[in-house]
Amino acid sequence: MQPKKILILDGHPAESSLSRVFAQTYGDAARANGHEVRLVHLSDLQFDHDFGQGNYHDFKPLEPALETVLQDFEWSDHLVLTTPMWWGGLPAKLKGLIDRMFIPGRTFDTRNTTKIGLPAPMLTGRTARVILTSDTPGWFMRLIYRQALIRQVRDQILGFVGFKPTRFTYFAGASYPKPGSVERWISRVAKIGAAAV
Repeated sequence: MQPKKILILDGHPAESSLSRVFAQTYGDAARANGHEVRLVHLSDLQFDHDFGQGNYHDFKPLEPALETVLQDFEWSDHLVLTTPMWWGGLPAKLKGLIDRMFIPGRTFDTRNTTKIGLPAPMLTGRTARVILTSDTPGWFMRLIYRQALIRQVRDQILGFVGFKPTRFTYFAGASYPKPGSVERWISRVAKIGAAAV
């Protein structure tokens, strides 16, 4: 297997979380198999996560932290995002990072369009893995919520800027896991990291 350049984004805003454990586990396993890894913790980043009154022609300049992470996105072959689902969506700081950092001219091109008229993605040729934790049972996520967050992240966020395919690993019951669950989850993440998928 050819070594990959892997960006791991721990998308939990807290310093201590399952998302952080999964990010570190994936990174350790990938490094052990010869891949180049950059690990970023959302909790370490200082930036204004409010897009505010800006628009695509006059947006806030990126803070150094956002510029560095965006350069990491551009550098990567493969993205790993670890995040909880909160209120059916992404944590506010993580969504703010996306709102601020995914800007035209760097991640998509509004001057050129795809065959169906969408702005052309600028981060093509990259793949992604999202490791998602939640308290929502998997069957409820599929049947009732119709995997809304998964579709949003896959199609409207990562797919919009060029990451394809995006694969998902979903762990339910994360707030009060059953005995042995966390250990099994960590083992699964380590296997995925070793394979760098």
